[in-house]
Amino acid sequence: MGDIDFEIGSTTVLGPLLAVYCLVLAVRAARRRPGWAGRQAVTRLVGALYLAGVLSITVFPVAVTYGTYANQVPWYEMVQPVPLLVADLSFVPNVVMLVPFGMLVPLVSRQGSSLKRATVRAALFSASIEVAQCLMYVLFNNGRSVDVNDLLANTLGGAAGYLVIRTVLRSTAAAGELRAFALPGSAVAQDTANRSAEPCAGHPSGAVGPGRP
Repeated sequence: MGDIDFEIGSTTVLGPLLAVYCLVLAVRAARRRPGWAGRQAVTRLVGALYLAGVLSITVFPVAVTYGTYANQVPWYEMVQPVPLLVADLSFVPNVVMLVPFGMLVPLVSRQGSSLKRATVRAALFSASIEVAQCLMYVLFNNGRSVDVNDLLANTLGGAAGYLVIRTVLRSTAAAGELRAFALPGSAVAQDTANRSAEPCAGHPSGAVGPGRP
């Protein structure tokens, strides 16, 4: 097999996927399908754009190199399993990158009902990115590394984003506006329904979901 060296850009893959999703979203919003119209459509669009943005930064471009151009470093030497005692320059951007994730989880998923659950989801999301980067290095010799510090920073960012949402929900001025963006079945939507059904009982201050630990 001869030398191979080319890249697959994010627009090549993510562009068509986003276009199809936006078309489906527009059709369902026009038909006023529950959970797909109004502010909930905005939530879905923001979520799709955010996911595409993260993938474009962490996964794309996919560089495929074989032969002379291939990276000769073994894949396991590209894995950093030990956390650094001192954060490097990439720590803050990695924290910031998952803040929107933590903010979106309670609005789109029932698993965002507590800080613990949202943090676990952020960790799993970050871990999936690191695994994808490792697999691409193994398969395509693309030079990406896997760093446990990125996982820790991403998880911290997801937790911070959740705390931002919980803080906003404590504000009577902004809570109602925010709840209108929650998708059906999400932690915020379920909490809103519970509050409406039991207006006197309520929930502990700051709870996003059904009061799970």
